Amino acid sequence: MARFRNLETLQKFAAVHASTHNLFNLERHLNRRHIFKLNRSAALAEWYLLAA
Repeated sequence: MARFRNLETLQKFAAVHASTHNLFNLERHLNRRHIFKLNRSAALAEWYLLAA
């Protein structure tokens, strides 16, 4: 986690990671958008805790 010293780097990583994950996530179509957004927000909050 040392490479995420600033918040901007963490946000860029999370955005790229989410895009890549969605590209290869075959079950993406089974989730509704609001559920997907909740899960994505929870994952980003977890990254914030890990980077702090």
